Amino acid sequence: MIPKESTYRDRLVPWCIIRHLPNCQRLTVARFSRRRDAESYLNALRRLMPAVSHTLVFVNALSLTETSVPIPMQLSIER
Repeated sequence: MIPKESTYRDRLVPWCIIRHLPNCQRLTVARFSRRRDAESYLNALRRLMPAVSHTLVFVNALSLTETSVPIPMQLSIER
């Protein structure tokens, strides 16, 4: 996932329903400000589309702004 800068809207609606797609891709179906609303919507989706995989996630505003870059390490082997 490419990190993006969090917007004011993202901080207002931290609960997301994610639909899992092939090849490790995902699609944000809906965003909610309250967990209870997100759970109700998720239950409706599961009743309407039982074969499709959906997940409820809490998106922290700090996790959107952090960039995780792997640090290359070279191990030295002494003989």
